[in-house]
Amino acid sequence: MAELKYISGFGNECASEDPRCPGALPEGQNNPQVCPYNLYAEQLSGSAFTCPRSSNKRSWLYRILPSVSHKPFESIDQGHVTHNWDEVDPDPNQLRWKPFEIPKASQKKVDFVSGLHTLCGAGDIRSNNGLAVHIFLCNTSMGNRCFYSSDGDFLIVPQKGKLLIYTEFGKMLVQPNEICVIQRGMRFRIDVFEETRGYILEVYGVHFELPDLGPIGANGLANPRDFLIPVAWYEDQQVPGGYTVINKYQGKLFAAKQDVSPFNVVAWHGNYTPYKYNLENFMVINSVAFDHADPSIFTVLTAKSVRPGVAIADFVIFPPRWGVADKTFRPPYYHRNCMSEFMGLIKGHYEAKQGGFLPGGGSLHSPMTPHGPDADCFEKASKAKLAPERIADGTMAFMFESSLSMAVTKWGLKTSNCLDENYYKCWEPLKSHFTPNSRHPAGTN
Repeated sequence: MAELKYISGFGNECASEDPRCPGALPEGQNNPQVCPYNLYAEQLSGSAFTCPRSSNKRSWLYRILPSVSHKPFESIDQGHVTHNWDEVDPDPNQLRWKPFEIPKASQKKVDFVSGLHTLCGAGDIRSNNGLAVHIFLCNTSMGNRCFYSSDGDFLIVPQKGKLLIYTEFGKMLVQPNEICVIQRGMRFRIDVFEETRGYILEVYGVHFELPDLGPIGANGLANPRDFLIPVAWYEDQQVPGGYTVINKYQGKLFAAKQDVSPFNVVAWHGNYTPYKYNLENFMVINSVAFDHADPSIFTVLTAKSVRPGVAIADFVIFPPRWGVADKTFRPPYYHRNCMSEFMGLIKGHYEAKQGGFLPGGGSLHSPMTPHGPDADCFEKASKAKLAPERIADGTMAFMFESSLSMAVTKWGLKTSNCLDENYYKCWEPLKSHFTPNSRHPAGTN
């Protein structure tokens, strides 16, 4: 595979043209009477026309045929995609899933779309307010099929197997420990090279942003220059009546046929693009004295709500770092939270639960549901010598955190057969260490 090229920067105003057609971008205007190379001009708007300049998102695409050239959309089998948050009764318990099983290619070929499974979510698609967590489990490439969501942005977290993603803006290769965001309305196709698994956070009505840094200052966390945008690439492919465009609209799947590849954009310019990011580039901020800084310091991307400081969703990671806090219980503390916390594991062992929480699985702790280190972790951390130590080497855990109370789907609770019914037992060995006659516990550092 030839090395792919990218443009650097988050949210930049960018321009790109396929080198096979130099000068394909019109000069001095967006929509000339006749475009260079007799291309069609088409605008893709990711925000209302009247949004302030700071939040206005749009790109102009110059393509061989406009995207309107297709047969009517028709409803298709939903598979395990849903936005029905009332399929099963609410469950406030701590939930954990074993690694989600990938179908064997020798038994059944499953591509990215047919391998989508909605695990949990909240809110309402029609009012553009909410989110969904999907799991993708696939073993074959999409071929002459592409997909786009009319409902929201897809933040894709591959866990097993790399993804070659064709978009209208160009190609991206996304490997485990990288993420990508395909924003609302952007068509894409995914090629895979083995049995492949990952997680998706879909947000409705808003877009992901870099979190404000406040007292941290100008630098830190995910730096804008480390986000990569694909460069223009097109295919002039005729597929008479045989290219399928799949649309997720109001939580349902629809398909339309067309005669040409949708990846026929020769040039583009704008600030509404897909992008990818390598999690190894995250600049970690951490405590260097005592106690914990709140886990919000590990936020990579946020999708804000209308309430200041409250997110529809945050994407948070727990990367390798040094732990040096003195006089402090270093693992995550016991916690009850007004937020929903879905966690996944890309690789390694999560610091608060060495067993049971495995790569390719997940957990959900709902609003005000208590959670925290298992009994073994608590005992070890309470007695550990507090020397500087490396934390999470070889590991990458992440969290989708939301202010909305997420409901779990029937697939998540029942059909997947991956729910760990014994999760609660990891806290059963916790015992009282209360010493009513001694204020100073023995053996503390």
